[in-house]
Amino acid sequence: MAVHEPSHRSSGLHLPSFRRIRNASPSESAASTLSDTHTARAYVLTSLRLLTGFVFLWAFLDKTFGLGYATSPGKGWIDGGSPTKGFLSGVAAGPMESTFHDWAGAAWADGLFMLGLLGIGVALIAGVALRFAAVVGTLMMALMWVAEWPPAQHLSDGSPSMSTNPFAEYHVVYAVVLIALAAASAGDTLGLGRLWAKLPLVRRSPWLR
Repeated sequence: MAVHEPSHRSSGLHLPSFRRIRNASPSESAASTLSDTHTARAYVLTSLRLLTGFVFLWAFLDKTFGLGYATSPGKGWIDGGSPTKGFLSGVAAGPMESTFHDWAGAAWADGLFMLGLLGIGVALIAGVALRFAAVVGTLMMALMWVAEWPPAQHLSDGSPSMSTNPFAEYHVVYAVVLIALAAASAGDTLGLGRLWAKLPLVRRSPWLR
């Protein structure tokens, strides 16, 4: 039986990428760096899109089925509970306090709120209709910001509001994230954004992009 010495070609650790970088021209290296940066940015935005989508979709599921987190079992939407009554009836500050009290528990308010949560969540996770989702989501976040009314230092009964920031409250952050994802076409990576953009209806109506 012949014994062969290990070939020098197969021994050691090969780093072909280093060789390519060393031999590459400055313009090629710059192009490669730019491509890597673009790819990294795309995946960061994709991660943000999926996580934000799950926030909205989970809120819809929990409020619908009463999964025992924010909504107790047996008090879900399908059990006859109202997704808006507890929140809107508890509004205790701001210029729309009485208006929100009137809206609390109304069937139309429950329906629009839940449809918004579901639509935004599905759109973000699928990577489609991000512009439309950003508009609807920003409107929803604006109304919820007014309901929270962070600028108030005291509630209508005179007690401290415990507001942590008079402006940059988390609803504002969510709205900015939705707008940024739509502006960056974040649905094109690990999403159906490119296919969605090719649909005749979407091509005729870019705002659906």
